[in-house]
Amino acid sequence: MKKKWKRYGNGWLLVAPLMIGCLVFYAVPFLMVLWYSFRSSAGRSGVFVGFANYLEMMENEMFRLACWNTFRFLLAGLPLILLVSYLIALLLKKQAQKHMLLKSVLLFPYIMPIVGTVLLTELLFDEVGVVNRILLLMGVPIEKWLESSWAFWIVVGLYLWKNAGYSVVLLLAGLMTIPEDQYAAASLDGAGGFRQFLYITTPQMWHSVYFALLFSLINAFKCFREIFLIGGKHPNTEVYMLQHFMNNNFENLNYNKLSVASVLLFLAVTIVISASYGWVQRKEAYKS
Repeated sequence: MKKKWKRYGNGWLLVAPLMIGCLVFYAVPFLMVLWYSFRSSAGRSGVFVGFANYLEMMENEMFRLACWNTFRFLLAGLPLILLVSYLIALLLKKQAQKHMLLKSVLLFPYIMPIVGTVLLTELLFDEVGVVNRILLLMGVPIEKWLESSWAFWIVVGLYLWKNAGYSVVLLLAGLMTIPEDQYAAASLDGAGGFRQFLYITTPQMWHSVYFALLFSLINAFKCFREIFLIGGKHPNTEVYMLQHFMNNNFENLNYNKLSVASVLLFLAVTIVISASYGWVQRKEAYKS
């Protein structure tokens, strides 16, 4: 025991503050939220009601709308950002090795202040914005873009513009770890560019793609900040997300609905991350 403490004791002491912080500020609040989701109220007067809050939530029209919009936003945004980022990373692989400034340029939209991003969106798609002015010059009827069904695709485009550069940097880091000798050997064997991509690049990029997916998922939920500033607490129904529902219930002190929504969101994100990680692990096992 003393030998183990001498070997690992300093390490445990170093990570102890972080572990205590995670326990106090993450684990304990989550367990409280989980407990409140099964009670009639968050106070001491609340009684245990089992899954009644969950059943009631499933019948809530606004909750179902928020879940549907969030689901289709992820369904549209995540594949698009991975595809676009991967293509850009492949095109910029050689240039990124020569010009390190290129990586900084790719991160400019990501580090741009939220207010600046919102102002840029309104400058383009406001009723008197740049897009409508161009349409007027062309003799085309103008559109209230942020109050129509187009609002959803504007938000998806905003998400791609702001976060694609970050995913490109992650994927570029993965591409640069692949030895050039493998491509040279494949060329000598007569393999073309597509075969090199299929049998050399793709098998060694699964973990990089997984991390790009993970951060893209996190950034997708952060996109709520921009949507909130553009549309307010009650935006167009096309962009009413799960975070809107949670934020409005928090303001109304409806902790039961907030707790249930938080638990369901946690379960959904956990399932997506676990499924994608399992898929990557199977690909790695197949490769080896």
